[in-house]
Amino acid sequence: MAVNQQTSRRTPRAVLAVEGARTARRHLARRNVIARQLDQIAPGVTRVRTVPVTTEHDGEWRRVTWVSLDDALGLPVRADRAAHRAARGLLRRMLPDADWSRPLVYDAITGELTDDASPAMPEELRA
Repeated sequence: MAVNQQTSRRTPRAVLAVEGARTARRHLARRNVIARQLDQIAPGVTRVRTVPVTTEHDGEWRRVTWVSLDDALGLPVRADRAAHRAARGLLRRMLPDADWSRPLVYDAITGELTDDASPAMPEELRA
């Protein structure tokens, strides 16, 4: 007589818990690394905004990215062009799966990269 055996294909809860804990540790480690490196690039930075734009230069259209470095209060951090470029490069290397063709904001406190719903034009460019 054959016994009808049911085999469960569900993953045990303990395995899911361990995988979840590992994922959380990796996220926290990556967040801490990014936060430390952003602070080395420009002390006080907690938010990085990136906005891809298309500009005309000598009759040629080029795609560039504006980068804004802000502190915890949302105020701009004084930094040179190299710091802005380094912050953007760091985020692109650490978060390669992100869609960098749209405005994004990275919060170094939470480690979240989200869509920037309302990108603002830098004050220097307003006329």
